[in-house]
Amino acid sequence: MLYIFLAEGFEEVEALATLDVIRRAGIDVETAGVGSKYITGSHNITVKCDIDTDEATFTGLDGIILPGGMPGTLNLAADNHVMDALKYCFTQGKLIAAICAAPMIPGKEGMLKGKKATCFPGFEKDLEGAVISERFVESDGNIITGRGMGSAVNFGIEIVKYFKGDEFAQKLKSTLQCS
Repeated sequence: MLYIFLAEGFEEVEALATLDVIRRAGIDVETAGVGSKYITGSHNITVKCDIDTDEATFTGLDGIILPGGMPGTLNLAADNHVMDALKYCFTQGKLIAAICAAPMIPGKEGMLKGKKATCFPGFEKDLEGAVISERFVESDGNIITGRGMGSAVNFGIEIVKYFKGDEFAQKLKSTLQCS
């Protein structure tokens, strides 16, 4: 099971394109709203989440996904449920995927030290100890990071690759008509 955490002010495309790609791959993923099942993104699109963070458990948790956007990223970082899930995934070696500004969350926790990581330009200073990459999507062990909205589909593909392998991910990617 994966959780995509959504907080008020999240970047809609980063969350929903990633969610769509992962569900097309048949991977079990739920959206978890911070404080509510109804969360409004940074472009005033309201999404009904599968659960709220109070319902999120670590039972069967294989990883978490943090979309960016402002103030969504800051709202994720301020939520105890999100931070507990992040720390759980870090200590258990589970997937931590973050895109746009959101890599700053594990970055400020020191979870990216020595790992290749990318982010939206200007947030590199928050990726404490990371090996900064200019790639649109970067993968290093159980850490997957993306630069922003334009890389959301490929970010999702990289998550699929992590769980189902490169061959499966490339076949899926070919059906999506993306570069």
